[in-house]
Amino acid sequence: MSETTKLLHIDASILGGHSVSRQLSAAVVDRLRATHPDLAVTYRDIGSAPPSHLSAVHLAAAHGAAVETEALARDLAEGQAVLDEFLAADIVVIGAPMYNFTIPSQLKAWIDRILVAGKTFRYSATGVEGLAGGKRVIVAVSRGGFYGADTPMAAGEHLDTYLRWVFGFIGITAPEIIVAEGIQVSPEHRAKALAGALDTASRLQALPQVA
Repeated sequence: MSETTKLLHIDASILGGHSVSRQLSAAVVDRLRATHPDLAVTYRDIGSAPPSHLSAVHLAAAHGAAVETEALARDLAEGQAVLDEFLAADIVVIGAPMYNFTIPSQLKAWIDRILVAGKTFRYSATGVEGLAGGKRVIVAVSRGGFYGADTPMAAGEHLDTYLRWVFGFIGITAPEIIVAEGIQVSPEHRAKALAGALDTASRLQALPQVA
């Protein structure tokens, strides 16, 4: 860890102040601010201002093709900023709602900017090696229904499982995931689920978990 602990806070919900995942991610950051007096927070709202999705011109530029437009140059610079923020962070907190059984497309666009060969992972003769280990990642998840392992809808859960794989691929093998689920079942259950998840956030341990 550096002398000043750096936290990157990402929100992916498109719902603004109505978002449960935003409330949870904010609570996580508040808890960590209380336990890390030196915390330096960088915030990126990809729900309202997402990175652009990758295209053929992005991949061509990554392989050395000429950057022929100012718009592409700006976009590549923004993608580099996204990657640099992630690489610099000691702790990453992500507000991740489930949309249609998986992550929002805005979060996928962000992930595409941080999964970069030679930066966060590399291929070797023995397989893939993650290069981003040592970070603490906390994901605040909201789900409209029930998708736990013991539920009939478990097979439709492609958010937790995907993010665990993504972060494991780059060397972060133990992300912490806080879930509020069933929030569309009823107003009463929404309140109960949010309260339970907020309580979990309030009891996060102070020291970072690294893997």
